Amino acid sequence: MSSEGEDLISVDYEVFGRVQGVFFRKYTQAEGKKLGLVGWVQNTRAGSVQGQLQGPRSKVKEMQEWLRTTGSPKSNITKAEFNNKKTINSLENSSFNILK
Repeated sequence: MSSEGEDLISVDYEVFGRVQGVFFRKYTQAEGKKLGLVGWVQNTRAGSVQGQLQGPRSKVKEMQEWLRTTGSPKSNITKAEFNNKKTINSLENSSFNILK
């Protein structure tokens, strides 16, 4: 399954609800890697989870849907916001990291 010729995009995200203390970051990292995306995820002081996704447009879309509706098994997502969506020439990260 090739995504040759597909735009690479970057998007920032923030997910709200019960998303801390439920392995949300770990599942997000695993899902991102599974889709071949790079980026990062971290908890915020406000109790949300935020990060950045980069990769082929269709895979980023899949990941956005996952962040909006799925998350980790014990999470309860109330809202997901996506900002600063832009086309990029190359990936700015080499993997998908959990930031402390």
